[in-house]
Amino acid sequence: MTCGLEERLARVALGRLAEPGDPRLARLVAELGAVEVYAHLREDRDVTGVSTDIASRLAGLDPEGELQRAGRQGIRFVCPGDPEWPAPVADLERAGTLNGRGGVPLGLWVRGAGSLADLCGRSVSVVGSRSATTYGVAVAGEIAAHLAGEGVTVVSGAAFGIDQAAHRGAVAAGGGTGAVLACGVDRAYPAAHRGLLDHLAAEGAVVSELAPGCAPTRLRFLARNRLIAALARGTVVVEAALRSGALNTANWTTRLNRPLLGVPGPITSAPSQGVHQLIRSGAATLVTSGEEVLELVGAAGEHLVEVPRGRARPRDRLPLRSQQVLDAVPVAACARADSIARTAGLGLVEVRSTLVRLRAHGLVEELPTGWRLAALAHPGADGPPA
Repeated sequence: MTCGLEERLARVALGRLAEPGDPRLARLVAELGAVEVYAHLREDRDVTGVSTDIASRLAGLDPEGELQRAGRQGIRFVCPGDPEWPAPVADLERAGTLNGRGGVPLGLWVRGAGSLADLCGRSVSVVGSRSATTYGVAVAGEIAAHLAGEGVTVVSGAAFGIDQAAHRGAVAAGGGTGAVLACGVDRAYPAAHRGLLDHLAAEGAVVSELAPGCAPTRLRFLARNRLIAALARGTVVVEAALRSGALNTANWTTRLNRPLLGVPGPITSAPSQGVHQLIRSGAATLVTSGEEVLELVGAAGEHLVEVPRGRARPRDRLPLRSQQVLDAVPVAACARADSIARTAGLGLVEVRSTLVRLRAHGLVEELPTGWRLAALAHPGADGPPA
């Protein structure tokens, strides 16, 4: 079912009536439809027959004019049923409420040429502290760059710190990235990120539930966070203090039953305490690279990460009894074969033949006074890769 003009106008008007993420309005629209809810509220009267405050407010709106003005600024209003409506946000209907916010958005205002459905078809949110450390900024940028390089859209909130690093990392890799705002998409918040937001609009998308011109508030940031979680397959939290807003996004991610991933920081770092608590409680899975993120958010069997192992040493590839002989050979002073046999607890004939084989591998050397380890077998020597 496509979103017709009457439905679109109703949703624009209702979006002006209430704060984004109002769960009561979301439930009414889900049950009755936006057109019926809009019509009922516009005709609402009190017992004396006078229009209610809600009806008066709706009567003063001009949703058709608002759509036209937005269109002249390159901004469009996307509704459920539109081809570019991001289907994953429908999961918000079953995610409950948090801090009094919840429900599927009435619609999304979008600035940017990219299709919202395409951008969010394969996406990951990267969020974290505004007061990010140098470590956090570097890690967020590296993870975002790797994701973008693999064709994954990076979603974040365009704030200072981790958000900014995530967007810039994706842009530097030539990939897609989208920003979800707690204000109108025509506004630059923070103001210092006007250039970044203009670039994101040109190459990807800037998204908000709020109509053009709306200012950010604390409540709107909390509503915005549920969209950051809902527009992505999973969320990566790079740095978050114990009271960080990124933890609100993390909570929405778990409510949506999507992978929540956390990047550890130094145990003494306050900006990482919230992330550490997520990992410690089992809410988040520890990740340290873009490769590990892709393994967890991708389809089963895709992007499998090889288990990291220490560099193999030449002695690691020896049979057990050969290692037993090698362990009995002294490092500096020489020892005769019979002495080595006694130390190893093996027969002299076997030890002599083993020493010959070890010499062929460059692990021991024979001198006039006996046998000793060659440099390749010294403790700490890695040798050539396995």
